[in-house]
Amino acid sequence: MDMKKRITLELRNRDPAEVAEMVVDNSHSVSGEVEGLSDKFVELEVLRMINVGLNSLAKLPSLPKLRKLELSENNLSGSFETLSEKCPNLIYLNLSSNKIKELSNVEALQNLKSLQSLDLLNCEITSLEDYRDSVFELLPQVTYLDGFDQEENEAPDSEADEEDEDGEDGAGPTGDYDDEDDEDDEEDGSEGGEVGLSVRGKRATHQEEEDDDDEDDYGEEEEEEDERADAQGQKRKRDVEDDGEDDEDDEDD
Repeated sequence: MDMKKRITLELRNRDPAEVAEMVVDNSHSVSGEVEGLSDKFVELEVLRMINVGLNSLAKLPSLPKLRKLELSENNLSGSFETLSEKCPNLIYLNLSSNKIKELSNVEALQNLKSLQSLDLLNCEITSLEDYRDSVFELLPQVTYLDGFDQEENEAPDSEADEEDEDGEDGAGPTGDYDDEDDEDDEEDGSEGGEVGLSVRGKRATHQEEEDDDDEDDYGEEEEEEDERADAQGQKRKRDVEDDGEDDEDDEDD
């Protein structure tokens, strides 16, 4: 499929001014130039044109918000002055598997002041002696070359970073909501605790009163038993005295 038709399909009847990302990988440029794009793509931030047969970027339209440009597996050899003119805010540029042979071929990238990451893998330039040091010296604004900085530290995964940022933004309100719920639960718990203590206090008081009543009843029962025992003792004493008197009367007789 040629590049123009592919871009038409990718638009899906949208206004070009609303498109932030365009992918036309493995389509075909009939002229070897950028086809189907125009200055109307004012919001475009990501553009992928991998393996489309590009020989030149001369017809690249003005894309002021473009941050990421994928141009690997094409036939580009130089003349990158267009990039600084049309894409001044470019941060990531992938030129791997192109026909770039000399440092002079990428010298024009000096004017891309925001460029942070550049890929030149599988280009002849990588076989030059002191290739990495030379490129970093030529393009001091570049932090990562072929995925690594000057200290051989790997570049972070930009897509993963974006997902993390989205996760954090989405988690914020949820976290606040959970904190509020926890506070409400703590308040409810403390109120419930006070109520529970009050009820337990009342129950304890009621139990103590019942115990006191039981003790009073038990004391009264003991007093009644003592009175009955005293009465029985007095009765037995009188019976003994009466028996003694009867014995004396019999002796007198």
